[in-house]
Amino acid sequence: MTGLKVGDQMPDFRGIDQNGKEFTNTSFSGKKVVIYFYPKDNTPACTNQACSLRDSYQAIQQKGYSILGVSMDTDKMHTRFIEKFSLPFPLIADTERKMIDSFKVWGLKKFMGREYDGIHRTTFVINENGVITHIIEKPNTKNHGEEILNLL
Repeated sequence: MTGLKVGDQMPDFRGIDQNGKEFTNTSFSGKKVVIYFYPKDNTPACTNQACSLRDSYQAIQQKGYSILGVSMDTDKMHTRFIEKFSLPFPLIADTERKMIDSFKVWGLKKFMGREYDGIHRTTFVINENGVITHIIEKPNTKNHGEEILNLL
């Protein structure tokens, strides 16, 4: 669950990807972007989601959108994940949870009767004016690329 809603301006953020490249909200001024937050590299659902986005990457790009993934994994973990699954988009290593907090995707989760704090799997579709046009909470990880394409 996020505290942001459709129509909100993309929050200010700064993140570093697996190659040390900095991304900020101003990096996407005048550009469309899909930013997806996920719990952990190399877990079944997160791998399905990343591979679905990989498989739809060209079609999403043809619609004018970039893709940016975000988790708390380190840059080294991201590099291995990208190489293992041939992911064509950058992954932000938000180890200090700054971007996760600015998009308000951190909170209480429940799994198998256990409660804990973690990242809520959430995708934001943002237009060239920096406005959130779609929010996908609880995306279909196996078909997330198609799910996004159906919105665009």
